[in-house]
Amino acid sequence: MGKAIGYLVALVAGVAVVGWAVGWFVSSVLGPLLFYMLLGALVVTGGVLVYSKMKKGLAPGTRTQRRIEAAARTYRMRNR
Repeated sequence: MGKAIGYLVALVAGVAVVGWAVGWFVSSVLGPLLFYMLLGALVVTGGVLVYSKMKKGLAPGTRTQRRIEAAARTYRMRNR
């Protein structure tokens, strides 16, 4: 658990530092409009990646999907 928290803190710190560096560069060199367009593109891309990973994790035949189906069957049998 402690290692996971350490990785999470390192990830957040890394994102903050990279975001600050990119923000400084883009805002001073290319202008604020381009910065927000780039930020929006990064957010959308991240959302698409997270969605595709979640969808792939619940695909038919995966362990997670089999567990969900088994739980649903058990629930239906118990509540006849």
